[in-house]
Amino acid sequence: MVETSITEVLKDMAFRSGADFVGIVDPSCFENSEYTGNKPQDVMTDLQSVIILGVSIPRGAFDTLPRGRAEYTNTLMAGTATLRIIAFQIARFIEKKGYKATIAPSEGSEFGYWYADRKTLKADFSFKYAAYHAGLGNFGMNHLLITKDFGPKVRMTAILTDAPLDGDKNTQLPFINDACSACMKCIKICPAGAITAEGVIHREKCAEYMFNVLGGLRCGLCIKVCPLDRF
Repeated sequence: MVETSITEVLKDMAFRSGADFVGIVDPSCFENSEYTGNKPQDVMTDLQSVIILGVSIPRGAFDTLPRGRAEYTNTLMAGTATLRIIAFQIARFIEKKGYKATIAPSEGSEFGYWYADRKTLKADFSFKYAAYHAGLGNFGMNHLLITKDFGPKVRMTAILTDAPLDGDKNTQLPFINDACSACMKCIKICPAGAITAEGVIHREKCAEYMFNVLGGLRCGLCIKVCPLDRF
């Protein structure tokens, strides 16, 4: 009888616990010259695998925007809380197998804590970049991950581990979603003017709008107008 691999077991565990998508990548992708963010290897020096977990966010949370920003923000936090529970279960499973695992925070500021670098507004590494290399989706003009089944209406977390897991591969998705060049809806609706047609995002404008204008609530308009719920 062939023993089920650790990779298969943890993926099955994630889906049974409520995850909508799971991907695993070799952290060597963060050594690519195109990547300019922070690297997970700086967090875990003996890193072997990055696990990406995601859940879809109910469409109703977006339909009420902009008046329903409190409800939208609360729904996002519920997604994050769900992912933390799933990730914690998987991290414990990995450690029972004799390896190490730690859970990366889902975004720069949430639940009263600030995780990202305050000057660069960058996290310890990009979940979206890892997800792209796992074949889970590609990037939109709003710099968000456009997933295959849910578009940008998702929430993600990541687990860093020294376990040598079986990685997924991106064999067909272009870096930027093909539909974005003919759309530009996210650029037009952004109230902070943070997104440009040249593919540049001004993080400081986005942060200024959310934290100072909205008082910490999330905006979500660039996700609401995205037509790529599925592609």
